[in-house]
Amino acid sequence: MTDAAEPKPSLWSAIAVYGERRSLVMLALGFASGLPNLLIFDTLSAWLRDAGLSLEVIGFFSLATLAYSLKLLWAPLVDRAKIPGLTAWLGHRRSWMLACQALIILGLWLISGANPKTGLPLMAAFAVFVGFVSATQDIVIDAWRIEAVTEERQGAMAAAYQWGYRIAIIVAGVAPLLMSEVVGWNLSYAAMAVLMAIGVLGVFGAPREAAHQIRPIDYKDAPEAPARDVIEWLARLAVVVLGGMIFGSGLAGDASLLKGLLSALGQGATGEALAAAWEAKGTGIFVQLAGIVVGTLVVVAAALPIPGLKTRPGIYLSSALADPFIDFFKRYAGVAGLILALICVYRLSDFVLNIMNPFYIDLGFDKLQIAEVRKGLGVVMSVIGVGLGGFAVARLGLMRALIIGAFAGPISNLIFAWLAMQGPQLWALSVAIGVDNIASGFAGTCLIAYMSSLTGEGFTATQYAMFSSFYALLGKLVASQSGRIVEAAAASADHGGAIAGLKGLFSALPQEAFASAMEKSHVSAQALGAGYVTFFVYSAALGVLGVLLTFIVAARSAKAAPPETPAVS
Repeated sequence: MTDAAEPKPSLWSAIAVYGERRSLVMLALGFASGLPNLLIFDTLSAWLRDAGLSLEVIGFFSLATLAYSLKLLWAPLVDRAKIPGLTAWLGHRRSWMLACQALIILGLWLISGANPKTGLPLMAAFAVFVGFVSATQDIVIDAWRIEAVTEERQGAMAAAYQWGYRIAIIVAGVAPLLMSEVVGWNLSYAAMAVLMAIGVLGVFGAPREAAHQIRPIDYKDAPEAPARDVIEWLARLAVVVLGGMIFGSGLAGDASLLKGLLSALGQGATGEALAAAWEAKGTGIFVQLAGIVVGTLVVVAAALPIPGLKTRPGIYLSSALADPFIDFFKRYAGVAGLILALICVYRLSDFVLNIMNPFYIDLGFDKLQIAEVRKGLGVVMSVIGVGLGGFAVARLGLMRALIIGAFAGPISNLIFAWLAMQGPQLWALSVAIGVDNIASGFAGTCLIAYMSSLTGEGFTATQYAMFSSFYALLGKLVASQSGRIVEAAAASADHGGAIAGLKGLFSALPQEAFASAMEKSHVSAQALGAGYVTFFVYSAALGVLGVLLTFIVAARSAKAAPPETPAVS
């Protein structure tokens, strides 16, 4: 993790890493990771709406993506289990990737043959299946990416992955819609299944893996008891699934799954009350946080050994789930808590920007203008930012690049406060979105590279899944309050509160700027503008904690860096 001992790479070598075989393979694997993600909900929702289904039914399909929030639960399996035949042929990581890709192709092909009008439950089952396998593929792709190169190349690998992922998101979001007008939805999804072959080519193009270390589990004197072990496994896994459902519902902010479970158990009224509490304004965030905590405790309880009784399922689960955490805290003794806190807050200033489309509309831009800038210029600037992040990691070293990225996020948020004072000027919108996307792409690449450097040999998949869960946890909870902050600040400004003086910044704006403020938020246009400026300053202030933690972690890590995991040859 230290940069001082490493010679500074040349400018050319920092660029040349993007043309290396592993980077090109990563581009293909990133594409394979991004393609199914959009197909099982966003694009599928367009098909379902086209078929005449209600928005309530379509919204339920968002649960197909819940597996992405829960993948930490089965990441230890990816680290430990071998796939018969394939592992001996391709190696541990590539065998898992190929198996997942084959199942994703099968799942998309099955979706392509379904009819949402007559076979909706079957289509939903296929979507959940693809979501689960795709989340598993993400686990193993992340592990391969980390193990395939040394630390100085992690930035380039993270950038290549994001490029491939973003290309796939564009393809999955546009191609099926265009094809559906010509050949229908079924054939368009069949074509998407065929496109997954790009990931298969990536697997076969990947360099041969070194032997994968599987940490042994000491069963001590736990005797084999097949009948009892089967019953215990089923009971423990049922509790793990329940805990995962509670945890995932809290993280996703959606209690539909728990509501459906309670309804199936004859507790429909309880399910309705729980869903209402989950979505309540103001208090809902605390209920969701409680769901995350309770779900975690349930999973931990399912993995704990039975007091006074040594059983093989208890020893396996406690070791498989606990050992990766123990390993991390041992290797980073004294700084592990700070590292996890840094991961939680590093992108916090970006997470809270979940109300940008309403902001652009309130400012006076029409939907076509927003779409053209965000999907056109925004994508290009994001690609540039991702590439710059990978270049910075290779050229400057991981911790220096991470520090720059920590500043980039909050500083770029302030440009939206500037945009609010410009009114609906298309050039200003382009500048703001361009700067923000470069900054977020840069910071995201640096964070991925940093989290990758923290994993230990034998626990790569599990530990990276843990870090990525921490990365999203706090941001999703805080982001739920963004709209309330804008409206509360606007109301304060309108009634002569502490920020009332900010209204003067908007006295010369054209009439179309915040023209619907009174109708939507019951405040004056100037007050709504002041509310947005306050929010963007607040979002930048959230990033200060990330900056401070980055400096602290960098300083402490430089004093006692753990031995690095050997790279795959």
